[in-house]
Amino acid sequence: MSESTHEPIKTLPLVMEEPRGRKKPPRHLADLDEAGRKGLLEEMGLPGFRAKQLSNHYFTRLVDDPEEMTDLPAGQRDDLVAALLPDLMTPLRTMEADRGTTRKTLWKLFDGALVESVLMRYPDRATMCVSSQAGCGMACPFCATGMGGLQRNMSTAEIVEQVVAGARSLARGEVPGGPGRVSNVVFMGMGEPLANYKAVVGAVRRLTDPSPAGLGMSARGVTVSTVGLVPRINQLADEGIPVTLALSLHAPDDELRNELVPINTRFSVAETVEAAWNYAAKTKRRVSIEYAMMRGINDQAHRADLLADVLNSYGDWGWVHVNLIPLNPIEGSKWTASDPADEREFVRRLEAKGIPTTVRDTRGREIDGACGQLAAKE
Repeated sequence: MSESTHEPIKTLPLVMEEPRGRKKPPRHLADLDEAGRKGLLEEMGLPGFRAKQLSNHYFTRLVDDPEEMTDLPAGQRDDLVAALLPDLMTPLRTMEADRGTTRKTLWKLFDGALVESVLMRYPDRATMCVSSQAGCGMACPFCATGMGGLQRNMSTAEIVEQVVAGARSLARGEVPGGPGRVSNVVFMGMGEPLANYKAVVGAVRRLTDPSPAGLGMSARGVTVSTVGLVPRINQLADEGIPVTLALSLHAPDDELRNELVPINTRFSVAETVEAAWNYAAKTKRRVSIEYAMMRGINDQAHRADLLADVLNSYGDWGWVHVNLIPLNPIEGSKWTASDPADEREFVRRLEAKGIPTTVRDTRGREIDGACGQLAAKE
C-alpha cells in the first residue's frame, strides 16, 4: 500500500517540569515508609507504634471510616487520622461500561485539579489504570490528555489512593463478580509517569511493600508506561523493583516519531529502544512496546517491517513483545483507527519476523476511559 501523505502535525510545546508555585498535597502515610510514619507521629507528640495500626487500617482492612478503627483510643483517634490519613481526593463521578466491570472515576484533588482512574475487572484479574500527573506535558497530538497540557505532578499518596479506592470497591462487592482484589496496576492514565519519577517510584514501593506497610502486590503485576525518558528508564532499571516497562513507541523511524511523540526530538528511536533493551537485560523482565495504530499515519506494511528490524537488532532472546492498540477516538480529532485489514497485515509482518505481537482488547471506549481518552472534564 502507498503511504498517505499528511501535513506536518501541530503540537503543543513539550513540558518537562510542573508549573512552579503549586501548593503541595497534605502529607499522608502512603507518602512515607514505615520509619517515616512512626517518626512523624513522634514529632507530633503521638505514640509512634500507632503508625502500624493506621497502616493496617488503610492498606490491609481498606477502612476509610475512623469510627471503624476501634483499636485506636477514642481520645487520640482524630489526631492520629488527621496526622496520617488526611482526605486526598474526592470522587466527583463514576461512569460504567462493560456491564459494570469497567469503572472510570473522576477525582477532584485538594487544589481543584482533576484526574481520572479506571478499574477494569476481567474473569481472571482486576486492573487499576492510574494517573500520575494532572494533565500531561508530553504533547502527543493524538492523545486527549496531552492536548490539555500539564497542570501538576501528583504525590505518591494521591497515586496510591486511586488503587486503594479501587481495592475498596472490589472488597465491598461494588463491582459485578463478587468481592475481589486488585491484582494489576498500570501507570497508563493521565501523565508521563517518568516525568514524575520520585512520586511514581514511591507509589510502586507502597504498592509492593508487604502488608501492612503497603498493599503487598507483586512487582510483576505493576506496569510503568513511558513515552521514552531515557535517563529515567536507565534509573528505573537500577531501582531493584522488577516492574514491567511499557514503552509507547508509536513509530519505528525518527521522522514520524518526532511528530507523534515530541520527546523523540530529545531521545531518538535508537536511544529509546536501547534504553528499553537495557531495562530488560538488567531486570530480566520482558518490555512491552505500545503502538497505537493510526490510519494512514503509522500503520503501513513497511513500518511493520522496520519496527521488527529495530527490535530484532538487539537479539531475539524474548526481551520484547509488541502491543498494538487500535486508536481510540477523541471527539473532534482527525485521528482514526487503522483499517482492520491493515492491522492484520501489520501483525502478520511482525510475527513473520519473530516478534510476539498482541492487539489490545480495548475497554471503556464508550465512557472515554480507554487509552489516550482521559481528559478529566467535569
